[in-house]
Amino acid sequence: MASGKSARLDRISRDGKFVTIPMDHGITLGAVDGLVDIESTIDAVTSNGADAVLTQKGIAPRVHEHKNDAGYVVHLNASTSIGPDSNDKRLTGTVEEAVRAGADAVSFHINVGSDHEPDQITQLAEVADDAQHLGMPVLAMAYARGPGVDEHDAESLGHAVRLAEELGADVVKTAYSGSRESFERVTESTSKPVIIAGGSPAGDRQTLQDVRDAMDAGAAGVSTGRTVFQHDDPGAMASAIAAVVHDDAEPDEALRSAGLPIEA
Repeated sequence: MASGKSARLDRISRDGKFVTIPMDHGITLGAVDGLVDIESTIDAVTSNGADAVLTQKGIAPRVHEHKNDAGYVVHLNASTSIGPDSNDKRLTGTVEEAVRAGADAVSFHINVGSDHEPDQITQLAEVADDAQHLGMPVLAMAYARGPGVDEHDAESLGHAVRLAEELGADVVKTAYSGSRESFERVTESTSKPVIIAGGSPAGDRQTLQDVRDAMDAGAAGVSTGRTVFQHDDPGAMASAIAAVVHDDAEPDEALRSAGLPIEA
């Protein structure tokens, strides 16, 4: 691996493990709770264990002064929840624009199994090539989504993460399959680090249990947005997740260390 890419990967991770907080939802959902004053949210999560935050390029000026030396990832495609097809992610930037925005890495979303898979395969391959020339890591958000596709099926998720590696991704984010046993099939499908998506908030303890089980199945961390930035205490939730990922904590231990209640 080129030294520049390796150095940048170190900026968005710690000892090869990742706690990334994506906050690119302003395009998808609008200015929802947690993103209106995004500066305060970024400060809270990066002060409490998040290794990196992720936004679209236009938010970069609101990121840098508040990220406490954490890493920064610029996302390069998007869709909206009110558009005709949320799986139709369109390009929103280039690797060069991400470099100009001060990014340490770029990310790209691909829906494997959707009607838009062919175009997204081509675009991810092109992004990976551009990133390779500039020494930028690529985080592929590779999901199994489309007509008749089970978004949590381990075989489909394994296919998605392998596809991402084949196209040149350095780190792959995907959905959690629901159990440690099934997620082992996903992590063994690629030699690249696999990190799990957060999805809709499911309660603090359940979130941490999913992270614990995924880590035990060979995951390298987590990339979760709403579970953290819409939490009543984003910093505490970031701290609890970091305790599981980086300190090998159990869920209840992580909740206690972050000062969060242990749910029945």
